[in-house]
Order: sequence, then structure tokens, then C-alpha cells
Amino acid sequence: MPPVITNIEDLRVLAQRRVPRMFYDYADSGSWTESTYRANEDDFNRILFRQRVAVNMEGRSTRTTMVGQPVAMPVAIAPTGLTGMQHADGEILAARAARKFGIPFTLSTMSICSIEDVAKETDNHPFWFQLYVMRDRDFIERLIDRAKAANCSALVLTLDLQIIGQRHKDLKNGLSAPPKLTLPNLINMATKPRWCMGMLGTQRRQFGNIVGHVKGVENMGSLSEWTAKQFDPRLSWADVEWIKKRWGGKLILKGVQDIEDARLAVDSGADALIVSNHGGRQLDGAPSSISALPEIAQEVGRRIEVHMDGGIRSGQHVLKAVALGAKGTYIGRAMLYGLGAMGEAGVTRALEIIRNELDLSMAFCGRTDINSVDKGILLPGSYPTGRAAGM
Repeated sequence: MPPVITNIEDLRVLAQRRVPRMFYDYADSGSWTESTYRANEDDFNRILFRQRVAVNMEGRSTRTTMVGQPVAMPVAIAPTGLTGMQHADGEILAARAARKFGIPFTLSTMSICSIEDVAKETDNHPFWFQLYVMRDRDFIERLIDRAKAANCSALVLTLDLQIIGQRHKDLKNGLSAPPKLTLPNLINMATKPRWCMGMLGTQRRQFGNIVGHVKGVENMGSLSEWTAKQFDPRLSWADVEWIKKRWGGKLILKGVQDIEDARLAVDSGADALIVSNHGGRQLDGAPSSISALPEIAQEVGRRIEVHMDGGIRSGQHVLKAVALGAKGTYIGRAMLYGLGAMGEAGVTRALEIIRNELDLSMAFCGRTDINSVDKGILLPGSYPTGRAAGM
């Protein structure tokens, strides 16, 4: 009998059983003590709703737009590296699920399936592409051009990974793609037959956007070693302006946590910013995304579209973020749990769970349209308001 999946935690437990340890740990961990990783979710749970009664709950809608693009709910799939190591051809499967559901899928620079793979396998349906800035500017220009050719409808520029945070589990597991065939890895993979059979059936086992596209790079070896050499610590706002001009389309800036950086994001001419701490995987001890959101949304929300990611494990979390000023949210780990657990069907199930929770919670709060949600659905005093909340 197939498992009954009613929430994202069910998918996480199943993914942990089915995905090799190094790749599960890569998805389900943060940097250093993981305090910010935990706070991202914990701080959501402290925010309380105002339940309303005797309100007409008919005609509910979660539909809205993100950077002008219609979406079935204010949720996009976040860019996540190594997605194709959670499940064979993972990026393609997640992109298909997002397309059918009616939300954006964002492909990471550090994906296993390439830009061209995803475009081909989704019939050239528009998706978003996430860009890391590397020292090789010629490679960056070609990446941008490849995204244009693949019909990508927005570019998500990540600003908070000029250097990579220390993630203890990745170092201890010897994270690599494909995995090194050490005795501990072989023993662990032997307990994951579904995953192994899937990987035997695909040729996509390395970083598809990079291998074969960078001069002299035939295989990736250690992810941390390569990124330490290639990610550009000199990234500046001048580079943002250059990339915006080169891209020419919708530009979203990911990794903003500080009010001053939010103002600079507005000045850059970007279309949206994402309040994000990289899922707690960079600066441990930074504020949770949901605690940083309200002040940023209040300060710049009239001049730029404000999105957020980090810690979203339910539709209730999405609703709380929207109430605090987010025009869109992103799910990374929730999607990866679904993918690792059940492939494309698992991603679809994760999206169904989140939309159902969003729809019902919105109704219980007395709202029938996601576009009408504001702080009025929250219990005063239960949510962060800015620097007084420890920002």
C-alpha cells in the first residue's frame, strides 16, 4: 500500500529513506551550528492568525502574479543545486510539475540537468534561471545567452554566495557529483535501490550547465573546491547593472537581508528582490528571512516587488509571508523532499499540500482572495515588525 502523504514532513521522512545520505544531508542542512537554518522555520511558527467566523468562504482564489507573470499561487520553485542528485533527472521532473501546476520553476546554475535539457524536456516552456557570478565573465555571458535561447522568462541573480559557507555535513560526507565510490558511500547507496536504478538509467550525473561549457573543465570533482576557485568574491552593484543590461529581461535579486541592500536593489533597477539568507546555508547567526521581511517590505515594497524564501514548509507559512508584505515566496527543501520521495509525483504532491493549506487557512482568516491578504489576518504582537524584533 502506498504511503498516505498529508504534509511536507511526510515527504521529508520518505526522502530521507530513499536518497543517499550525502545528497539528503546537502538538502537538509545549514552552515556552522545551523541556528539560522532552524530559525527560518521556527520563527514562522511563532506568528499567529486571527480566526474569523460567519464569513462567506465561497469563490476563493490563490491566483496572483510574480514579476508580472500569472501564477496559481504566490509560490515559485527555488533554485537548488544538485537537484538531479535527489532523483534522476530531478530538474526536469520538478520543472514539469511546476509547469502543470502553474507556478515558476527556477533552474540553478549548479544543476545536474542543463538549461538545454530542461527546455527540451518541457517543450520550451518558459522557466526562470538562477545565475551565480563567476570569475570567468565570458562564461557568464554565454550562460545568460543560453538562458535567453532557452526561453527563460526571468533571471534570478544570487548575491549572497560570493564565497561558500562552511557546511559541516557536506565536508564530512565528501559531497561530490557524481558521488565518489568510497566504501561508506557504496554501503549507503546499496540501501537506496530506487535511487540507484534511476541513476543507472540517466546520463545526467554531473553539473550540466558547466561541464563541457567551461574551457578545461571535463569533470567537477569537489563542489566546494570548484566554487572556491570560480565564484567571484569581487561581486559588486556595478556587476548587477552590467548583468541587467546584458540580460535585458525581468531581473530578480536573491539574498537581500539588510535594509540598505534593499535600497541599493531598488536603485539597481531590478524588478524584484528576494529576502533570503540562502536557507541558513551561508551566514549562520543571521536573522531568519521572515523576521527580516516586514521592514524591507515596508521600506521598499512600493518601489520594487518583494519576495522571500527560507523555512517555508506549509501553505500557512506562505500566507504569513504574504501578510507581512511578500508578493511571492519560494520553496526549495519542500520541493526537494517531494522529489527525493516520489519523483515528479512527489513535487506535485508538495505543491498540492501547500496550495490546500494556503487556501483553507486564508478562508479561516476571513479572506477569499490572496491579493487581499495583509497584516489584518495576523494576531497583533505575534509577528516581527522590524528592528525591535532583533533585526
